[in-house]
Amino acid sequence: MSLDKPDHRERLVVVGNGMATTRLVEELVARGYDGQVTVLGDEAVPAYNRILLSAVLEGAHPRAAITLRDPGWYDAEGADLRLGSRVLEIDRDAREVMLVDGERLGYDRLVLATGSIATLPPIRGLVRMDGQLHPAVHAFRSLADCARLDAAVPGADRAVVVGGGLLGLQVARALTLRGVSTEVVEGAEHLLSSQVGGPGGRVLARDLRRLGTEAYPGTRAVRLTDAGVRSGLILDNGHTLETDLVVLTAGGRPSTALARRAGLMVRRGVVIDGRLASVTDDRVHAIGDCAERRGVTTGNVSPAWDQAGILADQLTGGDGHYGGSRSVARLRATGLDVAVLGDPEHSDGEVVELTNPLAGTYRKLVVHGGVIVAAALVGDLSRVGLITQLYDRRTVLGDHEPGELLTAESTQPPPPLTDEVEVCACAGVSAGRIRACADLDDVRRTTRATTGCGGCAPVVRRILGPEHPCERALPIVFTPVTRRNRPTTQPLYVHTTGKDLP
Repeated sequence: MSLDKPDHRERLVVVGNGMATTRLVEELVARGYDGQVTVLGDEAVPAYNRILLSAVLEGAHPRAAITLRDPGWYDAEGADLRLGSRVLEIDRDAREVMLVDGERLGYDRLVLATGSIATLPPIRGLVRMDGQLHPAVHAFRSLADCARLDAAVPGADRAVVVGGGLLGLQVARALTLRGVSTEVVEGAEHLLSSQVGGPGGRVLARDLRRLGTEAYPGTRAVRLTDAGVRSGLILDNGHTLETDLVVLTAGGRPSTALARRAGLMVRRGVVIDGRLASVTDDRVHAIGDCAERRGVTTGNVSPAWDQAGILADQLTGGDGHYGGSRSVARLRATGLDVAVLGDPEHSDGEVVELTNPLAGTYRKLVVHGGVIVAAALVGDLSRVGLITQLYDRRTVLGDHEPGELLTAESTQPPPPLTDEVEVCACAGVSAGRIRACADLDDVRRTTRATTGCGGCAPVVRRILGPEHPCERALPIVFTPVTRRNRPTTQPLYVHTTGKDLP
């Protein structure tokens, strides 16, 4: 009788099965990682693109279309994907994770990719005496949340979205397009308070009103009551909004309970170093929303994908280092256009600002040492391509150029779409890689372009050309997108409108 040889390969266990984990496993496969990979997913469904949940709610995308990788792909690549597997505890001394069913899995390296969790705002009546949410209340963070809200929409005439940030406006527009009269309640003094200043927020509120969505900034919901046929959401100014649906999009925090119980250093997120390892235990890594580097946590997909690529490089013998990411937030919904580069509300520098509420436009640049360090554009994105290039390349501008960028059409032609030009900022995909694909499905499967924010879809379709069987464009939704620092010699192309096309 022969005995099987023991398997001495590195045991890599990943807790969490979201967009960051999917990218990590893809990168490990591409780099030829020879360890044993086990992925533990809390949800019972395969990983999906959370950014496009609002497109599913809107009806512009079927649920199946946002799946990232099905279980068969993991099997084919030799990875062990376990759906519906919740981790109860981490035993760092034994290097084991214990599942809720009592099973213990050993690891040599552990990756925490647990994402973030929704938090309930302090509104009386959201939770009933039996501990269940009021039937009119809906969270919006998971596919299950989306499915529950989607099922409730046909029987609803009115909805209130609590939260006027990125996700809140995204959901509000989707509900409005589904024919539900929607209002937005925002506790801050203006919409998108984390991204734009007061003038920009007021322009955006005016645009929303024009599209049939009323916003109430500077107002907090304090109580939910049953008021006859509909529920009533009472605001702190005494006004009551009658509604069939209350959608909670305000409030979220990194999911760190496992890390805390395991004795890892946690502030807001799991504190990591430049190698994405816990500062407490270098055999435990964290990526995505649950990770904190230099006091910063991110809720965006691009930093998570950056981190996944760097960690995969390290696990396969590389020396990658994560130093942070620069961010660009985009909103491209029907009748609404917003782009935010960096942190225009808190960055140091000289401010060049132009507001035209009648035209529904707001433009702001923050310039330090002649370099654009932050920007915000509302209502007109015709110059965002050029501004983004200057921002990413840290181009030094003359004294008059910032003002000209905001007031005059650029006379410089956009850079040509040569093979090395970056088309998808989310996934770092060049035009050459797009041209090497057979069709749009091949693009999504092999490069991940169009599966992030969806903003690159028009350019991808243009590159593929009319001879390729491309389906209609992905809906462009409000989502934060983070861009990595690029060498100044690498061309960068950002699609915004037809004017930007070469």
